[in-house]
Amino acid sequence: MTGSEQARASGKPHVVIVGGGISGLAAAFHLRNEPVRVTLFEASSRLGGKLLVSDVAGVAVDEGAESLYANRKKTTGLIKEAGLGEQIMSAGPVTASAIWTKGTIRHQPDRQFMGVPCDIDDLARSGVLSAEGLERAQQDLVLPSFDLEGDISVASFVGGRFGQEVVDRLVEPFLAGVFAGRASDLSFEATLTPLARASRDHISLADAAGSLVPHLKEGEKPPPVSVATLEGGFGTLPAAIVQQVLDAAPDTALRTGTPVRDLTRKGERWQLTVGPATDPEVIDADAVVIATPAGPTGSLLAGVPGTSAAVSALAEVPYSSVAMVTLAYPRTAFPGGLSGRGYAGYRVPAEEGKAVKEVTFTTVKWPHLAGDVEIVRCSLGRFGEEHLLQLDDAELVALATAELAEATGVTGVPVASRVSRWESALPQYNVGHTDRVRKIRETVAAQPGLAVCGAVYDGVGVGVCMMTSRRAVDQILPFAKKAAAASAVAAGV
Repeated sequence: MTGSEQARASGKPHVVIVGGGISGLAAAFHLRNEPVRVTLFEASSRLGGKLLVSDVAGVAVDEGAESLYANRKKTTGLIKEAGLGEQIMSAGPVTASAIWTKGTIRHQPDRQFMGVPCDIDDLARSGVLSAEGLERAQQDLVLPSFDLEGDISVASFVGGRFGQEVVDRLVEPFLAGVFAGRASDLSFEATLTPLARASRDHISLADAAGSLVPHLKEGEKPPPVSVATLEGGFGTLPAAIVQQVLDAAPDTALRTGTPVRDLTRKGERWQLTVGPATDPEVIDADAVVIATPAGPTGSLLAGVPGTSAAVSALAEVPYSSVAMVTLAYPRTAFPGGLSGRGYAGYRVPAEEGKAVKEVTFTTVKWPHLAGDVEIVRCSLGRFGEEHLLQLDDAELVALATAELAEATGVTGVPVASRVSRWESALPQYNVGHTDRVRKIRETVAAQPGLAVCGAVYDGVGVGVCMMTSRRAVDQILPFAKKAAAASAVAAGV
């Protein structure tokens, strides 16, 4: 008797999760205390997706995502439930990111929201803009309100208020760090959602942005961003979640190296074809959660009648690839040190023509990692720059070290380095993304016992991905229980 048959015979609903990244693992976590049996399939050889940690010069440093917003109680609550509450480490007092522009590193305006300035005088003091760019930015205060009819790009909306320099030197570098995307493509509504909402109540975009950040007294600095990581690295979270799932629900099956090739509806239940094409296995399920990127999700839904709208919408979501080059230097290699510079890294506008788009001074941002070496993470790759990932490790390290030296004056060579490649890592929330997500969810919701979750929908951050899994679980549970009860009645149990 197969596992699916055993679950059905016992009257216990069988839920299949497709995808073993943080979204899929969080879905399994949310199901661990429910009266269901869970099988999770992951095509790759490991669980955790873009959460991975390894040593660089003896220091455990994340290879992918490294933090989440500490003030999101639902996210930190899950981490605490996973037994890692005592390992949550807040960032140090310095979390601000500067901008490398016009040949030097410049502090960002103190008051800004995701790169959008709140105070024109503050913007002028930063020195980020040219005189012409500053004069154009000041027009935001006198321009008539810009009624937002339908979705437009970040560049169109923000540029229409402040001018192109604000987009190029402040906003796009921020979005490149989050989405590895381009302001000319990214949706204002989907990427700067709180600002899009606030802009409906303010004539000036600076005033709208100002309504979202604390007001500061003269000379007062903004409070540090409330972000946190885990003591052993954020990449330790997947293993902790897995342990909690198996402790609470030992009949959970977590199968790596097992791609799901087909999904079909069979009566009141679902049928999945998994494993290699040469030796396929058929799995029955009462409910299915798909926690994979847009491409694989669309491929699975293509076998389900009535989902063509979702398949088309998913096909319209492009992805960007990135590389992370992590470098370790002697502390004396940085003139004047890193900790006293007043920022924990810097962003690089695309117009500078550099390969590195963002630099994080890891041992400044996370003081608990400080020791004999300074750890620096360099992120490379914006949308359309996939060719960078074709360079070998030595070439990527050479690029990163040369540009880091130009910006910071660091001398010598790193004592250790690591290159992490993340192909098709980040979905692009391009213009129209909110409508695409709505179509996907409405179409999938019409299929009993089927739900989707992951970075495609509400945000690419780890915390948001975990919250989408909670929504997916809430959506499929009633159907799973109903289907199991009907099956038990039919079997005379």
